[in-house]
Amino acid sequence: MSSSSAPGSPTSLAALHEILPKLSHPDGSPLRALVVDDEPMLADLVSMGLSLCGWEVHIAHAGRAAIETARSSQPDVLVLDWMLPELDGLQVLERIRAFRPEVPALFLTARDSVDDRIRGLAAGGDDYVTKPFSLEEVLIRLHRLVQRSGVAAQDAHELVVGDLVLNVRTREVTRTGVPVDLTATQFNLLQYLMENPRAVLSKAQILDHVWQYDFGGQANIVELYISYLRKKIDAGRTPMIHTIRGAGYVLRPAT
Repeated sequence: MSSSSAPGSPTSLAALHEILPKLSHPDGSPLRALVVDDEPMLADLVSMGLSLCGWEVHIAHAGRAAIETARSSQPDVLVLDWMLPELDGLQVLERIRAFRPEVPALFLTARDSVDDRIRGLAAGGDDYVTKPFSLEEVLIRLHRLVQRSGVAAQDAHELVVGDLVLNVRTREVTRTGVPVDLTATQFNLLQYLMENPRAVLSKAQILDHVWQYDFGGQANIVELYISYLRKKIDAGRTPMIHTIRGAGYVLRPAT
C-alpha cells in the first residue's frame, strides 16, 4: 500500500462501527458510495471501511470510468482523488454533478496546500481530507455528509443540524465530531432548539418547554442558559445560536 494512506486498526474500525449511526435509505436499502482513486489498495481500504458500515460501494480508478460508474450506480456520496488518469477530480465532479447535482463529494487527496483546499471547495467539494489520512475520520465525515444531504433515513434518536449532533437516547452531543459536555438543563434547552431549527423561539416558549413552569417573569434565566450553551457550542467556531432582538433565539446550521 502507498505510504499516502493510513489505515485504521481492526480494533478501532470495529469500535467505530458500533459508534456510527446505522444509515440507510428510507426504504431500508443501503447507501451507495463511489470511491475514485488510482491507487487500488487505497480505494479498497475506504471501500472496506464503508462496507463494514453496511454501505454499497463502487470503485473507479480513472476519470471516465468514474463518470460511467456514477451514471449506473447513482451514488449518494463521492470520494474523489484529485490527481486521476484521463480527467482530474475537479473535472469528474463537474461532469457527475451535471446529471446528479445534489450528490455530496469529499476530496481525498495528497494536494494539501491552502490554495488547493480552496480550489477543491470552490469547485463544489463538500469536504476535503489530505493524505496521509485516518480512515476513521474519513468514515465519520462521509456519514455526516450523507446525513446533512437528507438522503439517509435518520436515526430516530438523533437530531442533526449542520455539524451539531444530539442523541436523545444516549444524551450525547458532538460538534464537528468533538464531544460537548452539557448539564441536564442545558441538554434539554439544546434539544428544544434542535427540534425547531431555523425557527425563532421566544423566551416564553423556551420557559414553558424547558422549565415547564412560570418563573414569575424571570426570563433572564433563558438568557443565562443561552449564554452557557454558546460557550460550549459556539466558542471558537462559527456561531449557530443567534439572538433575534425583541423576538427570541434561533439555531441555524453554521455557514
